[in-house]
Amino acid sequence: MKLALVAIMLVSLIFISSLSAVSTAGGCSSKCKTRCSKAGIKGRCLKYCGICCAKCNCVPSGTYGNKHECPCYRDLKNSKGQPKCP
Repeated sequence: MKLALVAIMLVSLIFISSLSAVSTAGGCSSKCKTRCSKAGIKGRCLKYCGICCAKCNCVPSGTYGNKHECPCYRDLKNSKGQPKCP
């Protein structure tokens, strides 16, 4: 009986955590679409914005600037030491 209860609790926990991961990814997608709406190369902007959002769990508002709203996003650098996030 106890084993069945533990198994149910474990399955429930896994299910709930998978739902939160899906909702976070959806949030990144819509925020990055807004962020990259005026970008010259939208595909690249969306790719890197998505990477940065997944790592930092935030995207600055607007289409440019405002990086002070998300220090993690602001401080990520590429291999050349330049800002990684659009």
